[in-house]
Amino acid sequence: MKQDTSATYAGADGFGLADQRLVRPFSYIGGKWIGGAQGATRDVTDPATGQVLGAMASLDDEQSATAVDAAQAAFADWSALLPQERSVILRRWFDQIMDNRDDLARLMVREQGKPLSEALGEIEYAASFVEFYAEETKRPNIEGITSHLPDAEVELWREPVGVAALITPWNFPAAMLTRKAAAALAAGCTVVAHPSGETPFSATALAELAERAGLPAGVFNIVTGKAQTVVEPWTRDVRVRALSFTGSTEIGRLLYRQCADTVKRLVMELGGHAPVIVFKGADLDTAVAETIKAKFATSGQDCLAANRIYVERPIYDEFCARFTAATQALSVGPGMDDPDIGPLMNASAIQKLETHVADALEQGARLACGGKRHAAGPLFYEPTVLLNVPDSAAIMHEETFGPVAPLTPFDSEDEVIARANASEYGLVAYLHSQDPRRIYRASRALQFGMVAVNRTKVTGAPIPFGGVKQSGIGREGARLGMEEFTDVKYVCRDWA
Repeated sequence: MKQDTSATYAGADGFGLADQRLVRPFSYIGGKWIGGAQGATRDVTDPATGQVLGAMASLDDEQSATAVDAAQAAFADWSALLPQERSVILRRWFDQIMDNRDDLARLMVREQGKPLSEALGEIEYAASFVEFYAEETKRPNIEGITSHLPDAEVELWREPVGVAALITPWNFPAAMLTRKAAAALAAGCTVVAHPSGETPFSATALAELAERAGLPAGVFNIVTGKAQTVVEPWTRDVRVRALSFTGSTEIGRLLYRQCADTVKRLVMELGGHAPVIVFKGADLDTAVAETIKAKFATSGQDCLAANRIYVERPIYDEFCARFTAATQALSVGPGMDDPDIGPLMNASAIQKLETHVADALEQGARLACGGKRHAAGPLFYEPTVLLNVPDSAAIMHEETFGPVAPLTPFDSEDEVIARANASEYGLVAYLHSQDPRRIYRASRALQFGMVAVNRTKVTGAPIPFGGVKQSGIGREGARLGMEEFTDVKYVCRDWA
């Protein structure tokens, strides 16, 4: 394996960072920076400009397997540390992230495209998981339970499962990595992680900071390259005892099958198709403002993004007028200009939006605004509002992942709950009402893992994030997020 010994990366100027050592174009395995076999790399581009920002190492399957070797070798010592010792190291990692948040955000904007203020928010969000689990690592105590046998003591212990494989997406390249890794590390697991090939520099920057924080060699490994090449050896390896994935339902199903033979612990946060339901009597100012947030944050490239907006008929016209005006006021441009809407990640994302909009219009929807590519560049799309969208339109049952908002009226509570639930997805639903009884009924009836009432932001390190149906398995964040990386050992003891 090739190890980088240079202090800085010659291409780092393209990111404009104060600390160029944060730009690492290599994988990080066993405490060493590793290049691809025969120097293999993959270019990473700025979606706003098309500029090549750097060439990231692309490792082969044999190199990927060595990351498991390193993690397995480090597991015994890491898991044997006192929880308080792991806590101190994680806390130092949190401090490193916060001390470098401006550079990390700038790096993210360049490779992912999101507006600068959103990138800064993501870095703080990412750091919050490390801070939370630095504290939580000290709390999974032995649990005593009342014995059902005479003269026996009964205890339940939580023990780390072993090596955990983490696969993270491009839309939240920092937060999805720390949400998984901090929980696994706090539990006493060691980690092999594969970041998206479109946004790998955010992950290797976090590895650089983890090294500065004192995470021992082999405990936290980042392997860059083609997803299939890197991940497939992990799904076959019996030493990898857990796999956590954030991404599409389609890829989640594939990983589910690949992990079956080794019966891994799976944590999956998959696709979403969030409904927004606005009942008459809702505060319209709040409902419009919050639905704009729910739809257009991260330029719509978010598994929590509003994908179907249902508005009760008596207020439908007024809501549509206000929502359209607010959408038309959104700014579009490169992330470093801190607009409301940045570029999409790639050409296929633009093509999907064009297909969804054309299909909706063919089926009778009306275009209120937008509906085409933006003049800012080939990966920019105008914030778009479609009215009277029929349920048969593709956009009403396929995840959009872009700044297109489909609105449709409804006439009764039972009707809209049935329409909202008629989806294979069940990640989050948004509800706007001032009627406490209706809020309770709808919150209970909606088949989603999370329900946001009269607001958009509900996520955070202390809450269990996840969905039902084909939106995922397990939970991330909160104590449950760490418990996903532990096994329960039952001990029945007789002192005689």
